[in-house]
Amino acid sequence: MNAQTPNMHGSSRPVIRQLDEAAINRIAAGEVLERPASAVKELVENALDAGARRIEVDMADGGKTLIRVTDDGCGMTADDLPMALSRHATSKIDGSDLLDIRTFGFRGEALPSLGAVGRLTLTSRAAGSDAARITVDGGRTDAVRPAALTRGTVVELCDLFHATPARLKFLRTDRAEAQAIADVVRRLAMAEPHVAFTLRDLTGGQSRTILRADAEQGDLFDALARRLRTLLGPAFADNALRLDADREGIRLSGYAALPTYSRGAAVEQFVFVNNRPVRDKLLIGALRAGYQDVLSRDRHPAAALFLTLDPREVDVNVHPAKAEVRFRDPGLVRGLVVAGLRQALAGAGHRASSTVGGLTLGAFRPETAAPAYQMTRPSAATLDRALVMRAPHLASHQAPLAPGFAEATARYEPAPAVAAPDDTAFPLGAARAQLHENYIVAQTAAGIVLIDQHAAHERLVYERLKAERAAADVPSQALLIPEIVDLPPADAAMLIDHAAELAALGLLIEPFGGSAIAVRATPAALGRIDAAALLRDIRDELADQGATTALAARIDAILSRMACHGSIRSGRAMRVDEMNALLRQMEATPLSGQCNHGRPTYVELKLADIERLFGRT
Repeated sequence: MNAQTPNMHGSSRPVIRQLDEAAINRIAAGEVLERPASAVKELVENALDAGARRIEVDMADGGKTLIRVTDDGCGMTADDLPMALSRHATSKIDGSDLLDIRTFGFRGEALPSLGAVGRLTLTSRAAGSDAARITVDGGRTDAVRPAALTRGTVVELCDLFHATPARLKFLRTDRAEAQAIADVVRRLAMAEPHVAFTLRDLTGGQSRTILRADAEQGDLFDALARRLRTLLGPAFADNALRLDADREGIRLSGYAALPTYSRGAAVEQFVFVNNRPVRDKLLIGALRAGYQDVLSRDRHPAAALFLTLDPREVDVNVHPAKAEVRFRDPGLVRGLVVAGLRQALAGAGHRASSTVGGLTLGAFRPETAAPAYQMTRPSAATLDRALVMRAPHLASHQAPLAPGFAEATARYEPAPAVAAPDDTAFPLGAARAQLHENYIVAQTAAGIVLIDQHAAHERLVYERLKAERAAADVPSQALLIPEIVDLPPADAAMLIDHAAELAALGLLIEPFGGSAIAVRATPAALGRIDAAALLRDIRDELADQGATTALAARIDAILSRMACHGSIRSGRAMRVDEMNALLRQMEATPLSGQCNHGRPTYVELKLADIERLFGRT
């Protein structure tokens, strides 16, 4: 007979007991503090809630041996310090309304959790009071003592998880933990551009500044733009589009990069709700949907999105780390994000990423030759006399010198351009030539533009087909025998709730008794499809994001293929007027700076950069 386990009835019945305060704090720490970056997040958020205008973060060994956060906020008195180390003690809410939360922190768990798993020293000074210090080591609290501090608060955490050594085994390398800390500080610095942030690494006794962001001045948009330039670099800032949209009391602001400035991973996607950095799958899904027909599946958009709404319309008390949120009306929020992104991208017109031109210039490899000294170069007059001596008949000005002579180019007068002289004033300039029957060369007032004729025309045709589809419902093809799909009752009800939306896209469904759904017609453009598989895909997307783009995406994919086959093919020679007509259409068509797969349709090279290649500057 097997031995009786403790959870079975009998003489070994488990006894219910009250855990002591130290055990409670360690359990809470396991929820709040996953790694050193979690501790930094909680401490920096406390500093922001205290009204700090300057925050300094020091770490050593990836935060495992030292985390120190110094701020110039309102500070605390000596009487406040013991209370600050008590669980669920906070100055940020009074407990009467857990939905109206307007601060980063509100749970009152961070400091006692840190004191339970590490060696915590809290030094603070409030205006009109003396500075004081309190120390906690593995949950054991010492008495409050006088200290020296000008203002604000300093929180120093040493030997994180020394009281729970098993947790140390789950931490990553010092480098990985340090990168996670830098990411936390970077996100909070984006949320508060008017606050100065400094992050230093003190590993090995050396002080190395990892991140420095001075406080920005001006209105929020300008301050955010400068802060993003500091944190993400000038490439993002130069290729970012400003977002500013609102709907029913919800505002979307921030910056989103052009499709041609995309990344191979989702490393530059930052989402904030009421200035709180979050990792919300609904918002990330909406970000992806906003770029749906301008990016290929293996590319990821870059953006910093800020949603501002009534705190009562969003629940931030979903997870102890406060990284997840739940919206009262997720469909409204998702629709605003998608529409705001698409409007901004359409407003960019034909604009493409400036990094494309930079990469193109980098691909050029100018010849490296021995330097020619001025004293070895003959003068222009000497060259003229030499030409007359060698070929006297060329000295006559009755005909221009042949362009093949390198030294005679000053006298060569090219034939007049076919395009009107003022065509170069257009954004994409005037067509001058076609290379390899695929690339158009255009001259602008400030440089040259290289256009991929097939990719550009493909986008133009695709946008026209989409506009025609939007002007009328998608044609549907009735099924000779309706396809019956059995689904769980909740899934069937969810699909029927969206029947009108699906009908506008050519998919006609209706209840068929119980939890079955009858598919009566499918979009004609898709041809013969597995209606049951399509319905399940739509069901999964509705359950995951509250909205579906699966059907529209399939139809758009068909239109994209139609556009590809109906566009100007590579290898076709074009007349100058055809090339210029294509350029003017690109300038008038939204999203024409990239093809249907997210690749650039043109590259612009500035004259100054070209001259630099030839050493003319």
